Amino acid sequence: MSSRKLIVTQNLDQHLIKSIQEVVPDWELIIGKDKAVWESHLKEAEIIAGWKKEIGEHALNNDAKLRWIQSWSAGVNSMPLTELKARHIQLSSANGVHSFPISETIFALMLGLTRKIHAYVKNQQTKKWHHSGLKLELHGKTMGLFGVGAIGKETAKIAKAFGMNVLGFRRSGQPEEFVDEMYTLDQINDILPQCDYVVVTLPLTEETKYLFGKEQFNVMKPSSFFINIGRGDLVVEADLIEALSDEKIAGAGLDVFEKEPLSEVSPLWELENVIITPHTAGSTEHYDCRVIKDIFIPNLKSYLKEEKLPINLVDYEKGY
Repeated sequence: MSSRKLIVTQNLDQHLIKSIQEVVPDWELIIGKDKAVWESHLKEAEIIAGWKKEIGEHALNNDAKLRWIQSWSAGVNSMPLTELKARHIQLSSANGVHSFPISETIFALMLGLTRKIHAYVKNQQTKKWHHSGLKLELHGKTMGLFGVGAIGKETAKIAKAFGMNVLGFRRSGQPEEFVDEMYTLDQINDILPQCDYVVVTLPLTEETKYLFGKEQFNVMKPSSFFINIGRGDLVVEADLIEALSDEKIAGAGLDVFEKEPLSEVSPLWELENVIITPHTAGSTEHYDCRVIKDIFIPNLKSYLKEEKLPINLVDYEKGY
């Protein structure tokens, strides 16, 4: 009888491989980033950790054995969710892995824009000694936090160290620690005028796609900053560019874009009130360890017992 197969499409340190092997000692592990390592095993793999576009044509055939996918990212909107649902394949996300690095990036962007660090870095490059109009403070301001999952919770917690008023937005409207008031997404235009910082950590779904456009930027304060580390398609990018160019809002910190990499001809590169990072907000030295030890192995133990996956099981109806 052939052994059951588990593929990890990432390069892992030996101690992480050993941790997986201890849970499934009789399984065959196929581990490596190079597709030559795992491509020939796709039809036989029961579990795949780390989705790649080319996996679908082999692992989603009628004769394939795939039963569970562990995404290597928190967002799963780029995956074939309809087909996975139809085939009753379980999907778990890497939600929660990013809460520390992304919350740090959020505050780096907020503080950079507030305290003009981006302007001073440019001045340094040309040896220019200039005040650059620095005057704003972060302390005591109001944050509109769109998405109060693991990242949002950590962001709200840090915000309290700055004495900020945190207004949260989540689908359920359920209250959360460190969030002063919670709202649902249909209240967005009523609350945006109160926000000094609009921080977006939402997943991309049919409900959230293009949530932020001309109408929303028009009701924001001219002094407000927009931070997006969620997904590029949460925002109508042309409307954001117009709002920034016309100073309808004070600035933006952007890690995600409608098309990535961001085109070299995008006006966003040239705007003085924008800080751009290349979809790296979640990067961390602890990424692989957190995916494997905090999410994958606990789920794997439940999978072997034929129990419901306890961590980050995606609800196909919600899309996250």
